[in-house]
Amino acid sequence: MSSWDAIVIGAGVIGTSVAYNLAALGAQRVLVLERDQIGAGTTSQSSGILRTHYSVVENMALAQQSWSVFENFAAHLQDEDASAGLVRCGYLIASPEGPKLAPLREALAAQEARGIALSRLSPQEASERLPICRFDDAALIGFEPDAGFADAYLVATSYARAARRRGVKFMEGESVTRLLLQQGRVSGVETASGVFHAPVVVSTQNIWAHELATWTGIQVPLTPERHKVMSLEGPEAYTYAMPVYKDLGSPGMLYCRSYGGRQMLVSEGTAGESLSGPDNTQGDISMDDVAHLGVQVAERFPSFAEAGLASSWTGVYDVTPDWNPVLGGVNEVPGLVVGFGFSGHGFKLSPAVGRVLAQQALGLPTDVPLAPYALERFRTGQLLQGRYGSGAVA
Repeated sequence: MSSWDAIVIGAGVIGTSVAYNLAALGAQRVLVLERDQIGAGTTSQSSGILRTHYSVVENMALAQQSWSVFENFAAHLQDEDASAGLVRCGYLIASPEGPKLAPLREALAAQEARGIALSRLSPQEASERLPICRFDDAALIGFEPDAGFADAYLVATSYARAARRRGVKFMEGESVTRLLLQQGRVSGVETASGVFHAPVVVSTQNIWAHELATWTGIQVPLTPERHKVMSLEGPEAYTYAMPVYKDLGSPGMLYCRSYGGRQMLVSEGTAGESLSGPDNTQGDISMDDVAHLGVQVAERFPSFAEAGLASSWTGVYDVTPDWNPVLGGVNEVPGLVVGFGFSGHGFKLSPAVGRVLAQQALGLPTDVPLAPYALERFRTGQLLQGRYGSGAVA
Protein backbone atom coordinates (compact mmCIF):
# COMPACT_ATOMS: atom_id res chain seq x y z
CA MET A 1 0.00 0.00 0.00
CA SER A 2 1.25 3.50 -0.85
CA SER A 3 -0.13 7.02 -0.72
CA TRP A 4 0.07 9.70 -3.40
CA ASP A 5 -1.13 13.26 -3.92
CA ALA A 6 -2.64 12.32 -7.28
CA ILE A 7 -2.86 9.27 -9.54
CA VAL A 8 -3.09 9.51 -13.34
CA ILE A 9 -4.47 6.57 -15.32
CA GLY A 10 -2.99 6.46 -18.82
CA ALA A 11 0.35 7.66 -20.20
CA GLY A 12 -0.54 8.85 -23.66
CA VAL A 13 0.05 12.44 -24.67
CA ILE A 14 -2.81 13.68 -22.44
CA GLY A 15 -1.81 11.63 -19.39
CA THR A 16 1.86 12.59 -19.57
CA SER A 17 0.90 16.25 -19.98
CA VAL A 18 -1.34 15.99 -16.90
CA ALA A 19 1.44 14.33 -14.91
CA TYR A 20 3.99 16.99 -15.84
CA ASN A 21 1.58 19.81 -15.03
CA LEU A 22 0.59 18.29 -11.70
CA ALA A 23 4.23 18.28 -10.66
CA ALA A 24 4.86 21.74 -12.11
CA LEU A 25 1.90 23.09 -10.12
CA GLY A 26 3.27 21.74 -6.85
CA ALA A 27 2.03 18.15 -6.40
CA GLN A 28 4.81 16.32 -4.57
CA ARG A 29 3.82 12.70 -5.10
CA VAL A 30 2.29 11.84 -8.48
CA LEU A 31 1.84 8.30 -9.81
CA VAL A 32 1.05 7.40 -13.42
CA LEU A 33 -0.30 3.94 -14.21
CA GLU A 34 -0.13 2.79 -17.84
CA ARG A 35 -1.54 -0.53 -19.08
CA ASP A 36 1.07 -0.76 -21.85
CA GLN A 37 4.01 1.57 -22.47
CA ILE A 38 4.25 5.35 -22.47
CA GLY A 39 2.77 6.72 -25.70
CA ALA A 40 2.10 3.24 -27.13
CA GLY A 41 -1.69 3.56 -27.38
CA THR A 42 -3.64 5.84 -29.68
CA THR A 43 -1.00 8.57 -29.24
CA SER A 44 1.37 6.61 -31.48
CA GLN A 45 -1.28 6.61 -34.25
CA SER A 46 -1.80 10.38 -34.37
CA SER A 47 -1.43 12.29 -37.64
CA GLY A 48 0.06 15.09 -35.56
CA ILE A 49 -1.65 18.09 -37.19
CA LEU A 50 -1.64 21.31 -35.16
CA ARG A 51 -4.05 24.19 -35.75
CA THR A 52 -6.30 26.57 -33.85
CA HIS A 53 -9.10 26.46 -36.43
CA TYR A 54 -12.35 25.18 -34.87
CA SER A 55 -16.01 25.94 -35.37
CA VAL A 56 -16.47 25.30 -31.62
CA VAL A 57 -15.00 28.48 -30.15
CA GLU A 58 -14.25 26.87 -26.77
CA ASN A 59 -11.68 24.66 -28.49
CA MET A 60 -9.85 27.66 -29.93
CA ALA A 61 -8.67 28.79 -26.51
CA LEU A 62 -7.24 25.35 -25.70
CA ALA A 63 -5.62 25.10 -29.12
CA GLN A 64 -4.16 28.60 -28.91
CA GLN A 65 -2.60 27.92 -25.51
CA SER A 66 -1.31 24.58 -26.74
CA TRP A 67 0.34 26.12 -29.78
CA SER A 68 2.29 28.53 -27.56
CA VAL A 69 3.70 25.45 -25.81
CA PHE A 70 4.49 23.50 -28.97
CA GLU A 71 6.47 26.35 -30.51
CA ASN A 72 8.54 26.77 -27.33
CA PHE A 73 8.52 23.16 -26.22
CA ALA A 74 12.05 22.78 -24.87
CA ALA A 75 11.76 26.00 -22.86
CA HIS A 76 8.32 24.97 -21.58
CA LEU A 77 9.71 21.70 -20.22
CA GLN A 78 12.99 23.33 -19.12
CA ASP A 79 14.76 20.59 -21.06
CA GLU A 80 17.03 21.62 -23.91
CA ASP A 81 16.84 18.10 -25.34
CA ALA A 82 13.04 18.04 -25.51
CA SER A 83 11.50 18.25 -28.96
CA ALA A 84 7.99 18.20 -30.36
CA GLY A 85 9.27 17.52 -33.87
CA LEU A 86 7.44 20.66 -34.95
CA VAL A 87 7.16 21.51 -38.65
CA ARG A 88 5.78 25.04 -38.86
CA CYS A 89 4.34 25.06 -42.37
CA GLY A 90 0.95 26.72 -41.86
CA TYR A 91 -2.61 25.46 -42.32
CA LEU A 92 -4.82 26.06 -45.35
CA ILE A 93 -8.57 25.42 -45.23
CA ALA A 94 -10.86 25.99 -48.20
CA SER A 95 -14.55 25.71 -48.98
CA PRO A 96 -16.50 25.99 -52.23
CA GLU A 97 -19.96 27.49 -52.40
CA GLY A 98 -22.29 25.39 -50.28
CA PRO A 99 -23.11 24.38 -46.70
CA LYS A 100 -19.52 24.60 -45.38
CA LEU A 101 -18.96 28.17 -46.54
CA ALA A 102 -20.82 30.03 -43.77
CA PRO A 103 -19.27 27.93 -40.96
CA LEU A 104 -15.81 28.59 -42.40
CA ARG A 105 -16.45 32.32 -42.62
CA GLU A 106 -17.68 32.43 -39.01
CA ALA A 107 -14.80 30.30 -37.70
CA LEU A 108 -12.22 32.55 -39.36
CA ALA A 109 -13.89 35.60 -37.84
CA ALA A 110 -13.84 33.92 -34.40
CA GLN A 111 -10.13 33.20 -34.76
CA GLU A 112 -9.45 36.83 -35.61
CA ALA A 113 -11.51 37.94 -32.60
CA ARG A 114 -9.13 35.90 -30.42
CA GLY A 115 -6.12 37.62 -31.97
CA ILE A 116 -5.03 34.57 -33.96
CA ALA A 117 -2.95 35.45 -37.01
CA LEU A 118 -4.60 34.42 -40.26
CA SER A 119 -5.33 35.66 -43.74
CA ARG A 120 -7.81 35.03 -46.49
CA LEU A 121 -6.13 34.00 -49.71
CA SER A 122 -7.13 34.19 -53.33
CA PRO A 123 -6.92 30.94 -55.32
CA GLN A 124 -3.72 32.26 -56.90
CA GLU A 125 -2.16 33.06 -53.52
CA ALA A 126 -3.14 29.64 -52.17
CA SER A 127 -1.58 27.97 -55.23
CA GLU A 128 1.67 29.77 -54.55
CA ARG A 129 1.80 28.13 -51.11
CA LEU A 130 0.54 24.70 -52.21
CA PRO A 131 1.29 24.50 -55.95
CA ILE A 132 0.37 20.80 -56.29
CA CYS A 133 -3.25 21.60 -55.34
CA ARG A 134 -6.08 23.15 -57.37
CA PHE A 135 -8.21 25.89 -55.83
CA ASP A 136 -10.31 26.98 -58.82
CA ASP A 137 -13.61 26.08 -57.08
CA ALA A 138 -12.73 27.72 -53.74
CA ALA A 139 -15.12 30.43 -52.54
CA LEU A 140 -13.14 31.08 -49.36
CA ILE A 141 -9.63 30.10 -48.33
CA GLY A 142 -8.22 30.67 -44.87
CA PHE A 143 -4.51 30.46 -44.04
CA GLU A 144 -3.16 30.14 -40.51
CA PRO A 145 0.63 30.70 -40.55
CA ASP A 146 1.18 29.60 -36.95
CA ALA A 147 0.20 25.99 -37.54
CA GLY A 148 1.69 22.79 -38.91
CA PHE A 149 2.32 19.34 -37.50
CA ALA A 150 4.46 17.56 -34.92
CA ASP A 151 5.22 14.13 -33.47
CA ALA A 152 2.73 13.02 -30.81
CA TYR A 153 4.86 10.12 -29.55
CA LEU A 154 7.88 12.40 -29.19
CA VAL A 155 5.76 14.91 -27.26
CA ALA A 156 4.42 12.23 -24.90
CA THR A 157 7.85 10.80 -24.13
CA SER A 158 9.29 14.29 -23.65
CA TYR A 159 6.52 15.12 -21.18
CA ALA A 160 7.19 11.86 -19.37
CA ARG A 161 10.91 12.53 -19.11
CA ALA A 162 10.29 16.06 -17.80
CA ALA A 163 7.71 14.72 -15.33
CA ARG A 164 10.18 12.13 -14.02
CA ARG A 165 12.70 14.89 -13.44
CA ARG A 166 10.09 16.54 -11.22
CA GLY A 167 9.63 13.34 -9.22
CA VAL A 168 6.65 11.73 -10.98
CA LYS A 169 6.64 7.92 -10.85
CA PHE A 170 5.54 5.96 -13.93
CA MET A 171 4.50 2.31 -13.75
CA GLU A 172 4.16 0.69 -17.18
CA GLY A 173 2.34 -2.59 -17.81
CA GLU A 174 0.08 -1.74 -14.87
CA SER A 175 -3.67 -1.94 -15.57
CA VAL A 176 -6.10 -0.41 -13.11
CA THR A 177 -8.81 -2.92 -12.19
CA ARG A 178 -10.89 -0.87 -9.78
CA LEU A 179 -11.46 2.69 -8.61
CA LEU A 180 -11.56 2.79 -4.82
CA LEU A 181 -14.25 4.85 -3.11
CA GLN A 182 -14.68 5.75 0.54
CA GLN A 183 -17.99 7.28 1.56
CA GLY A 184 -18.68 8.02 -2.10
CA ARG A 185 -15.38 9.81 -2.68
CA VAL A 186 -12.30 8.63 -4.53
CA SER A 187 -9.66 7.14 -2.29
CA GLY A 188 -7.38 5.44 -4.80
CA VAL A 189 -7.14 2.59 -7.27
CA GLU A 190 -6.44 -1.10 -7.32
CA THR A 191 -4.20 -2.96 -9.78
CA ALA A 192 -2.80 -6.50 -9.94
CA SER A 193 0.17 -5.16 -7.96
CA GLY A 194 -1.95 -3.87 -5.11
CA VAL A 195 -3.67 -0.75 -3.82
CA PHE A 196 -2.55 2.82 -4.37
CA HIS A 197 -4.20 5.58 -2.33
CA ALA A 198 -4.83 9.16 -3.44
CA PRO A 199 -7.53 11.77 -2.82
CA VAL A 200 -7.79 12.48 -6.55
CA VAL A 201 -7.56 10.28 -9.65
CA VAL A 202 -7.26 11.70 -13.16
CA SER A 203 -8.51 9.34 -15.85
CA THR A 204 -6.96 9.88 -19.30
CA GLN A 205 -7.92 6.43 -20.59
CA ASN A 206 -8.99 7.36 -24.11
CA ILE A 207 -10.87 4.45 -25.74
CA TRP A 208 -10.64 2.53 -22.46
CA ALA A 209 -12.67 5.17 -20.59
CA HIS A 210 -15.66 2.79 -20.61
CA GLU A 211 -13.99 1.15 -17.60
CA LEU A 212 -15.17 4.17 -15.60
CA ALA A 213 -18.75 3.00 -16.08
CA THR A 214 -17.90 -0.40 -14.62
CA TRP A 215 -16.09 1.14 -11.67
CA THR A 216 -18.55 3.91 -10.83
CA GLY A 217 -21.87 3.22 -12.56
CA ILE A 218 -21.77 6.58 -14.36
CA GLN A 219 -22.66 6.65 -18.05
CA VAL A 220 -19.70 7.10 -20.39
CA PRO A 221 -20.98 8.20 -23.84
CA LEU A 222 -18.10 7.03 -25.97
CA THR A 223 -17.60 5.08 -29.20
CA PRO A 224 -14.20 3.84 -30.42
CA GLU A 225 -13.80 4.60 -34.13
CA ARG A 226 -11.12 3.31 -36.46
CA HIS A 227 -9.85 5.76 -39.10
CA LYS A 228 -7.72 4.92 -42.12
CA VAL A 229 -4.61 6.89 -43.04
CA MET A 230 -2.44 6.56 -46.12
CA SER A 231 0.80 7.99 -47.42
CA LEU A 232 0.95 8.53 -51.16
CA GLU A 233 3.96 9.24 -53.34
CA GLY A 234 3.22 11.21 -56.48
CA PRO A 235 5.34 12.64 -59.29
CA GLU A 236 5.47 15.96 -57.43
CA ALA A 237 6.72 16.22 -53.86
CA TYR A 238 4.55 17.42 -50.98
CA THR A 239 7.40 19.21 -49.22
CA TYR A 240 7.77 20.35 -45.62
CA ALA A 241 7.46 23.94 -46.84
CA MET A 242 3.91 23.27 -48.09
CA PRO A 243 1.06 23.83 -45.62
CA VAL A 244 -1.29 21.30 -44.10
CA TYR A 245 -4.49 21.34 -46.15
CA LYS A 246 -8.12 20.82 -45.16
CA ASP A 247 -10.51 20.36 -48.09
CA LEU A 248 -14.09 21.10 -47.05
CA GLY A 249 -15.21 20.57 -50.65
CA SER A 250 -14.30 16.89 -51.01
CA PRO A 251 -16.81 14.16 -50.05
CA GLY A 252 -14.56 12.96 -47.24
CA MET A 253 -13.44 16.45 -46.17
CA LEU A 254 -9.86 15.34 -46.67
CA TYR A 255 -6.96 16.51 -44.58
CA CYS A 256 -3.38 16.10 -45.76
CA ARG A 257 0.17 17.13 -44.99
CA SER A 258 3.73 16.42 -45.97
CA TYR A 259 5.02 13.05 -44.85
CA GLY A 260 8.76 12.51 -44.84
CA GLY A 261 9.32 15.67 -46.87
CA ARG A 262 8.04 14.20 -50.12
CA GLN A 263 4.98 11.99 -49.63
CA MET A 264 1.42 13.04 -48.75
CA LEU A 265 -0.22 11.84 -45.54
CA VAL A 266 -3.96 11.87 -46.19
CA SER A 267 -7.17 10.75 -44.52
CA GLU A 268 -10.86 11.56 -44.46
CA GLY A 269 -12.26 13.96 -41.88
CA THR A 270 -15.57 12.14 -41.57
CA ALA A 271 -16.90 9.43 -39.24
CA GLY A 272 -14.91 6.20 -39.27
CA GLU A 273 -15.59 2.54 -38.53
CA SER A 274 -17.39 2.09 -35.19
CA LEU A 275 -15.86 -0.62 -33.00
CA SER A 276 -17.71 -2.71 -30.43
CA GLY A 277 -15.02 -2.10 -27.83
CA PRO A 278 -11.57 -0.59 -27.23
CA ASP A 279 -9.13 -1.95 -29.78
CA ASN A 280 -6.15 0.00 -31.09
CA THR A 281 -4.64 -2.83 -33.11
CA GLN A 282 -4.14 -2.20 -36.82
CA GLY A 283 -7.22 -2.71 -38.97
CA ASP A 284 -7.46 -3.73 -42.60
CA ILE A 285 -7.21 -1.25 -45.46
CA SER A 286 -8.57 -2.72 -48.68
CA MET A 287 -7.84 -1.78 -52.27
CA ASP A 288 -11.38 -0.40 -52.39
CA ASP A 289 -10.39 1.94 -49.54
CA VAL A 290 -7.30 3.01 -51.45
CA ALA A 291 -9.33 3.66 -54.60
CA HIS A 292 -12.02 5.56 -52.67
CA LEU A 293 -9.47 7.92 -51.16
CA GLY A 294 -7.33 8.08 -54.29
CA VAL A 295 -10.19 9.39 -56.43
CA GLN A 296 -10.73 12.28 -54.03
CA VAL A 297 -7.02 13.06 -53.84
CA ALA A 298 -6.66 13.09 -57.62
CA GLU A 299 -9.60 15.48 -57.94
CA ARG A 300 -7.84 18.03 -55.75
CA PHE A 301 -4.20 17.15 -56.57
CA PRO A 302 -4.20 16.34 -60.30
CA SER A 303 -0.68 14.95 -60.52
CA PHE A 304 -1.52 12.46 -57.75
CA ALA A 305 -3.70 10.58 -60.23
CA GLU A 306 -0.37 8.85 -60.90
CA ALA A 307 0.51 8.45 -57.19
CA GLY A 308 1.43 5.16 -55.61
CA LEU A 309 0.53 3.89 -52.15
CA ALA A 310 3.67 4.10 -50.00
CA SER A 311 2.16 2.92 -46.71
CA SER A 312 -1.08 2.79 -44.76
CA TRP A 313 -2.22 2.39 -41.17
CA THR A 314 -5.20 2.93 -38.90
CA GLY A 315 -5.78 5.07 -35.83
CA VAL A 316 -8.58 4.90 -33.30
CA TYR A 317 -10.54 7.90 -31.98
CA ASP A 318 -12.46 8.04 -28.69
CA VAL A 319 -15.62 9.68 -30.01
CA THR A 320 -18.38 11.36 -27.99
CA PRO A 321 -21.86 12.12 -29.38
CA ASP A 322 -20.88 15.73 -30.17
CA TRP A 323 -17.29 14.95 -31.22
CA ASN A 324 -15.83 17.02 -28.38
CA PRO A 325 -14.07 15.97 -25.19
CA VAL A 326 -15.30 15.53 -21.65
CA LEU A 327 -13.05 17.47 -19.29
CA GLY A 328 -13.14 18.11 -15.56
CA GLY A 329 -14.62 16.68 -12.40
CA VAL A 330 -17.49 14.20 -12.25
CA ASN A 331 -20.25 15.40 -9.93
CA GLU A 332 -21.32 11.91 -8.90
CA VAL A 333 -17.79 10.88 -7.89
CA PRO A 334 -15.88 13.58 -5.99
CA GLY A 335 -12.15 13.25 -6.50
CA LEU A 336 -12.47 11.85 -10.02
CA VAL A 337 -11.25 14.08 -12.85
CA VAL A 338 -11.62 12.90 -16.45
CA GLY A 339 -10.29 13.73 -19.88
CA PHE A 340 -11.72 11.55 -22.64
CA GLY A 341 -13.63 11.71 -25.92
CA PHE A 342 -11.15 13.86 -27.83
CA SER A 343 -12.49 12.55 -31.14
CA GLY A 344 -9.20 13.01 -32.96
CA HIS A 345 -8.32 16.39 -31.40
CA GLY A 346 -6.38 15.22 -28.34
CA PHE A 347 -2.86 15.85 -29.52
CA LYS A 348 -3.66 19.36 -30.77
CA LEU A 349 -5.01 20.31 -27.35
CA SER A 350 -2.76 18.21 -25.10
CA PRO A 351 -0.56 20.89 -23.50
CA ALA A 352 -3.51 23.07 -22.44
CA VAL A 353 -5.72 20.11 -21.50
CA GLY A 354 -2.97 18.65 -19.33
CA ARG A 355 -2.69 21.94 -17.48
CA VAL A 356 -6.41 22.51 -16.91
CA LEU A 357 -6.98 18.93 -15.75
CA ALA A 358 -4.06 19.30 -13.34
CA GLN A 359 -5.50 22.57 -12.09
CA GLN A 360 -8.90 20.92 -11.60
CA ALA A 361 -7.33 18.01 -9.72
CA LEU A 362 -5.50 20.36 -7.36
CA GLY A 363 -8.52 22.58 -6.74
CA LEU A 364 -7.04 25.56 -8.61
CA PRO A 365 -8.84 27.93 -10.99
CA THR A 366 -8.58 26.59 -14.53
CA ASP A 367 -7.12 28.66 -17.36
CA VAL A 368 -10.15 27.86 -19.51
CA PRO A 369 -13.69 27.32 -18.12
CA LEU A 370 -14.48 23.60 -18.12
CA ALA A 371 -18.26 23.89 -17.71
CA PRO A 372 -18.92 23.57 -21.47
CA TYR A 373 -16.97 20.28 -21.47
CA ALA A 374 -18.82 18.75 -18.51
CA LEU A 375 -20.15 15.20 -18.73
CA GLU A 376 -23.57 16.55 -17.75
CA ARG A 377 -24.00 18.22 -21.14
CA PHE A 378 -25.10 14.91 -22.65
CA ARG A 379 -28.01 14.84 -20.20
CA THR A 380 -28.94 18.52 -20.51
CA GLY A 381 -28.56 18.72 -24.28
CA GLN A 382 -26.03 21.59 -24.17
CA LEU A 383 -23.76 19.96 -26.73
CA LEU A 384 -20.58 21.39 -28.23
CA GLN A 385 -21.66 20.60 -31.76
CA GLY A 386 -19.24 21.58 -34.51
CA ARG A 387 -20.73 23.16 -37.61
CA TYR A 388 -18.83 21.20 -40.24
CA GLY A 389 -20.49 17.86 -39.44
CA SER A 390 -19.54 14.70 -37.57
CA GLY A 391 -15.92 13.73 -37.93
CA ALA A 392 -14.79 17.05 -39.34
CA VAL A 393 -12.91 19.91 -37.73
CA ALA A 394 -14.96 20.51 -34.60
